[in-house]
Amino acid sequence: MKTNNWLEKISLRIFLAASILPLIIPIAHAQQTPSASGLPSIPEPLAVPQPGPTNDAPFAPQAIMTGGIVLPLYAPDSPFLNTNRIREAEKYSMTRGMPGRIEYIVNIHNPSIEVHPSEPWDNFGATIILAAGGGHQTLNVGPEASTPAAFFNNYGINCVILRNRLRRDGYNVQTDEVNDALQAIRLVRARAQDWYLDPNKIGIMGFSAGAELAASAGLKYIEFDAKNNSASDPLAGVSSRPDFVGLIYPGPTPFTRDTNGSTVIPKDMPPSFIICAGSGDQVHAVWADTYFSAMLKRSVPNLEMHIYGKGGHAGGLNDRGGAPFGTWQFRFIDWFRDLGFLNKPGIQTQAAKDIQTYISTSSKAVNNR
Repeated sequence: MKTNNWLEKISLRIFLAASILPLIIPIAHAQQTPSASGLPSIPEPLAVPQPGPTNDAPFAPQAIMTGGIVLPLYAPDSPFLNTNRIREAEKYSMTRGMPGRIEYIVNIHNPSIEVHPSEPWDNFGATIILAAGGGHQTLNVGPEASTPAAFFNNYGINCVILRNRLRRDGYNVQTDEVNDALQAIRLVRARAQDWYLDPNKIGIMGFSAGAELAASAGLKYIEFDAKNNSASDPLAGVSSRPDFVGLIYPGPTPFTRDTNGSTVIPKDMPPSFIICAGSGDQVHAVWADTYFSAMLKRSVPNLEMHIYGKGGHAGGLNDRGGAPFGTWQFRFIDWFRDLGFLNKPGIQTQAAKDIQTYISTSSKAVNNR
């Protein structure tokens, strides 16, 4: 019994020492730290992104992330542009507490793309064009472009930030903004060899208002290419068809206001990945379901949709307090890998094979009627 009491006392002392030491060490360290009044003042943040200067030339968009390759979507004399405003500078709003990160951009009159290639030794050739949301009033490039670009780069996926024009600045969503998205796809595909991209793995992912552009890109590319095929167009003959479409808590797609079913779904409609919160973002969930249902009725291959039970609108890749909605990006990677977009460049994707089968099967069904 005495031996047991002695062992219990030793165990208690070890326990107390282990419990108290973590509390004592920080206090001792704090006592050795100089007072705040004796420290030099904190310097101003370095390399904070700034819009380019204004002069008599068209505004030159600047990279919003380190190392970005920036290209205007159109030539300065393009009929797509508003020549009266092309010299105006963009306006940045910085994220509070993060002075090096732009939260959103407005006053975009010379739309552009910003390319962030993946590391060469881990590059699968796949490219995501990121179309940020903001209700067509702002372009929320911080949470819905910069953050996703960094995330997807880690998976060997090249990323392109689309800086499209906005309704708040006098532009039409269904024409000007959608044209910017389709032009971005054409431009990226035309430059694929320069950036070691696979021209058959270029798609678009849109967030909220940006998803309206992504959905329209998957549906309107045939019409756009037909209208922009003149000899004077430097991108004539380059397809604007996205190889995949991502709709993240989408705004209204072309099906939303289509009361007579006139929206045409192309035979080679690209596969779509759709996510949204459910009752926490009911309006957008209904719009997501409208798009999904229209595609499902046409048996478009490789559709995937996740409607989460808990969650709200916007936020990009936020953790969302550990709720499953905060992991949607991993579900996208699963889908993306399953369809063959993370195979080596030059290998035909499973998505492309499935579309060929779908077209062949649909044609036979029509001929046998």
